[in-house]
Amino acid sequence: MSERNSLPDGNTVLPAPAPIRVNLQQEEDASTHPDDQFPGEVEMTLVDHLEELRRRILRSLLAVVVGAAGCLLLVKPLVRLLEVPAQGIHFLQLAPGEFLFVSLKVAGYSGLTLALPYVFYEALSFVLPGLTRREQRLVAPAVAGSAVLFLAGLAFAWWALVPAALNFLVNYGADVVEPLWSIERYLDFVLLLMVATALAFQLPVLQMLLAALGIVQAQTMLSAWRFVVVASALAGAVLTPSTDPITMLLLSGAITALYLVGVGLARVVQRA
Repeated sequence: MSERNSLPDGNTVLPAPAPIRVNLQQEEDASTHPDDQFPGEVEMTLVDHLEELRRRILRSLLAVVVGAAGCLLLVKPLVRLLEVPAQGIHFLQLAPGEFLFVSLKVAGYSGLTLALPYVFYEALSFVLPGLTRREQRLVAPAVAGSAVLFLAGLAFAWWALVPAALNFLVNYGADVVEPLWSIERYLDFVLLLMVATALAFQLPVLQMLLAALGIVQAQTMLSAWRFVVVASALAGAVLTPSTDPITMLLLSGAITALYLVGVGLARVVQRA
């Protein structure tokens, strides 16, 4: 038969083209992959987002203030606890009201530490609705690891760095001068060292997140270990408020070890 059909008036009609088959199931599966979905997504205007952010920041600040106020009631036992590593040292109040400012400072640091879980909760509640399922699965381990590493950094500074630094500083020149320290200077030294160490211990979490987002690969991190050793030495010199080499070596060694742990976590995340 001819491919053309004739009509009574002599006109011809071309055959209909073959239908184009589209696999809608495959496109739907590709566009709705479980890891690409936003299960908690809520449509909000920019003003609504800013208003929610303002409320969460205010609640977080209120939690810090409440924690600091509670710690202010127990500030004297806290100060005595912080004086434990400096056994045998006599502390002086060198200016009127110095201990009052010291009390407020100790209460502020303690209140912030106590309020951190609630601050993390508010931050997660704001961020989670805009994350995919895969990103949400990474957030919980990252937050939990961050909290554990923060406490580990405080413990490492308390049990290792502070005693080592004080032992060096007290023994150096002990036969020449008698150590009589300002309570404000001493607590500034201890608190700054503990907080800086706790922040430095967040390095593995940062590496894990960078690897999960595909910004830096684990192999690239491992190949840069020489630069990390130099950077950790500089960080140990900058983060430690004292200039003794023992504290700087301990902190730089801890940062290098944490970096290697972060490389391992980044490799695990990439394979997941």
